[in-house]
Amino acid sequence: MTSPSPAKRFNWGNLRTRVVSATVLVPTVVAAVWLGGYWFLALSLVCTGVLAREWGKISAPKAPNAVGAVVGLFCAIAVAAAFLHHFFVAWAVVLIGAFLAGLIARGAVERRADAAYGVVYIAPAVIAMVWVRSLSDGLWWTLLLFVVTWFADIFAYVVGNLLKGPKLWPRISPNKTWSGFIGGLVAAAIGAVAVAELADLRLVWPAAALIGLLGGLATMAGDLWESILKRRFGVKDSGDIIPGHGGLLDRVDGLMFAAIVIAAIRLIDHLKWHH
Repeated sequence: MTSPSPAKRFNWGNLRTRVVSATVLVPTVVAAVWLGGYWFLALSLVCTGVLAREWGKISAPKAPNAVGAVVGLFCAIAVAAAFLHHFFVAWAVVLIGAFLAGLIARGAVERRADAAYGVVYIAPAVIAMVWVRSLSDGLWWTLLLFVVTWFADIFAYVVGNLLKGPKLWPRISPNKTWSGFIGGLVAAAIGAVAVAELADLRLVWPAAALIGLLGGLATMAGDLWESILKRRFGVKDSGDIIPGHGGLLDRVDGLMFAAIVIAAIRLIDHLKWHH
């Protein structure tokens, strides 16, 4: 494990780079979410492939391409099965694929479980998003997911750097503060209420705020979990594909956890309305 790096001062140059990257990424994501169908599937598969490649680089520096390809293959099959509404097949592929990835990656990773975990880490989050988007009101629930995640992430970054204060978990992520954590949660709740009101999702505002709060918490947890993983493998960033952000995993680590939470909430709501 690497030792924690010292906390940084607010980097306005990095913020500008992040904004420029966001002006390219956000419209692309929103367009794919809005169009749905094969457009959303295409985006999901491209992201799955990039995430698998980054996981290969993080977990298997001796054979990053091979491990990334194996993890990506099983994740892609699971996501495609979910898109076709074969969810039993999708989850079976996740389990079997994780097992096979561990076997195939023998010698290429420090532990076989590292390759296996790549499938378990990536595929369920993408399956969850594909399922949510496929619902009759899936467009708005998917947008709610992205708004909650983006608001939590952006406001945690800005509020934390402006107000500073006590560190949230200095040993794992020295730049995160309690002020940023609270600011991100409040913003996530407000974002969820705004989307629920605009989209008429049959949610009273306290329920929407709670969903935003839970999604915000999941976003923060996903971000911290990736920090733990990077420290475990001794890397600073998952990649360099996005200027100002590092790798795609650095950008969607919180989204991956939030997707599971929002999908679980939507599933409960779905079952409630069908009974």
